[in-house]
Amino acid sequence: MLLAAVDLGSNSFRLEIGRVDGAHIERQGYWKETVRLAAGLDDSNRLTPRAISSACETLARMNERLRGMSARQVRAVGTQTLRSATNIDQFLMEAQHALGFPIEVIAGREEARLVFEGCMHTLPPSPQRRLVVDIGGASTELIVGRGFNAESAESFKVGCVNTTLRFFKDGLIDRGSFKRAQVAAGAAIEEAIQQFSRSQWDEAFGSSGTAGAVSDILRAEGWSDGTITSDGLLKLRQGIIAAGEVKRIRFAALKPERQEVIAGGAAVLSAVFEVLGLTEMRTARGALRVGVLYDLLGRRESRDLRDATVERLQNRFEVDRTQAKRVAKIALDTFAVLAPDADEEHVKRLAWAAALHEVGFAISHADYHKHGAYLVANGDLAGFSTSDQERIALLIVGQRGNLRKVAVALEDPARAAKILSLRLAILLCHARRDVTLPRWSLRAARDMIDMAIDGAWLAHHPLTEYLLQEEAAQWDKVGVRFALRTL
Repeated sequence: MLLAAVDLGSNSFRLEIGRVDGAHIERQGYWKETVRLAAGLDDSNRLTPRAISSACETLARMNERLRGMSARQVRAVGTQTLRSATNIDQFLMEAQHALGFPIEVIAGREEARLVFEGCMHTLPPSPQRRLVVDIGGASTELIVGRGFNAESAESFKVGCVNTTLRFFKDGLIDRGSFKRAQVAAGAAIEEAIQQFSRSQWDEAFGSSGTAGAVSDILRAEGWSDGTITSDGLLKLRQGIIAAGEVKRIRFAALKPERQEVIAGGAAVLSAVFEVLGLTEMRTARGALRVGVLYDLLGRRESRDLRDATVERLQNRFEVDRTQAKRVAKIALDTFAVLAPDADEEHVKRLAWAAALHEVGFAISHADYHKHGAYLVANGDLAGFSTSDQERIALLIVGQRGNLRKVAVALEDPARAAKILSLRLAILLCHARRDVTLPRWSLRAARDMIDMAIDGAWLAHHPLTEYLLQEEAAQWDKVGVRFALRTL
């Protein structure tokens, strides 16, 4: 079986295809293009038409390598630049069309977790605590963990591209500008000094482009065996400053596409060494794209980390899990009637929304659906993309009350079906005890819902009948006729 990961980084786009062999994934193909997406943000944090066009051209070429693979075999993720872009919806619409597969924008900590998992799958097993530093185009991830478990993970908005654009935009480099770049990067990560200080780990690794490029330079120049050392970094900085201009930077093994951003990357890496007290760092392969592959493998083999994350959230906020299961069963049964051909991800998102629909009770019973939606949308939920969290949060906020707050989602039949399914399930389970439903039927279209239910049962449950009539009124307010009939 083949799996593929597409990493839409702020500096480069990468495609990795792997063949699954038991619990191991063997590389079968790799493609990388330097896109400099972070350089395509204007002063309003909008991706320019030129940047979107360039990105889509790259993704179209990747599409050719992915043809014949199903959506369950491919996962594409976007990082810091896409997290920052204010016109992300426009970008995703065009980019997904070019790639031919959905693209998820992941949060910084989720990116860090996946980076750590990817690195650990390419390093020899060790019981030691490991620090991984991943300097990308627009963000730097720091992770400390043991085995495959990331115990602390943070993402900071400094990378090789945005640092270069900020401090060396005119292409000129001197001691003062380099020092300012290093100090700024240090200030960004200084808040994490306690989490990632020397006492918190036993060995350090650098992943992704900047660490690999610096390692190659130090080896080729004879300054180390490829290990990144404080002394080697000093010589690198001196060489960059001596060049005076970005275009005049010359080192053995420095690739042309890395020349433009090596100054920014070296400044960030130097800041990491200084702030965290590093003296040496080895490189690790894999990083984000390999982490995505193994995460995808886990989902296919029913080891979906997202299930464990939802369970932890239920425990943390003391959710009534018995009630959550009741609601989930009826919601999923209803959704199966309304959307029998729905894909697995749609079904899972509804199940997770049902599991977490009362998580807001931990804050207040008044407007708990709004509190719950906020917690899910803004929480650090391992395994979930930001778009996943937003979609689940929308179901949670739409579980009760006025439907105008989810009016845009109701225009999509699949999302409308999930909202209706969850609302009906919560309504039918209002007594917080097991419900045995009578004969019933349900049909839904864009502007019509037809529900028929056993009349005798309904007469025996007058409160449920009243709640169904109230629900019909809510749908009527958004232009959907809800007909409640008896069988």
